[in-house]
Amino acid sequence: MTGSFFFYFFAAVTLTSALLVVLNRNAVYSAVLLVFCFFSLAVIFLLLEAYFLAILEILIYAGAIMVLFLFVIMLLNLGREKAQEHFRYLQRGLSLFLVIVFFLGILLIFLSDSGILHQPHGTFAAGGVNALGEALFTKYLLPFEVASLLLLVALIGTVYLAKRKI
Repeated sequence: MTGSFFFYFFAAVTLTSALLVVLNRNAVYSAVLLVFCFFSLAVIFLLLEAYFLAILEILIYAGAIMVLFLFVIMLLNLGREKAQEHFRYLQRGLSLFLVIVFFLGILLIFLSDSGILHQPHGTFAAGGVNALGEALFTKYLLPFEVASLLLLVALIGTVYLAKRKI
């Protein structure tokens, strides 16, 4: 019962901080809230006994990736953007529609009794090093390499934008 309470509590913290990341107008505050979201996700991984994934979440996402995000935010000196009025209403309408579709999908999953949300009774091994390494370098090798290439392109773009202003 206690583990379930902590899981739902940190799931609510994660969802709230992720929502505040999207709704916040200041880019630096959004980045700090994203770090908070990453830490609460790490706690959820700990509660699921996926210790390796929890450490990776803190070291890679909350550490390295967020330092990169903050570096880009500070380098580009992002201020408040002035959106055009007709695009602002389109963005709000589309955002509201997508949020409604998302919560409708979640509601349909909860109402259907398909057993999709239930964990198997065996040992949770999906967060272990062996299972993660095997999945990463066999089944998900191409998406892993595409993500690393995307990060390299983003880094080159950041250097280009910084050089252009100097």
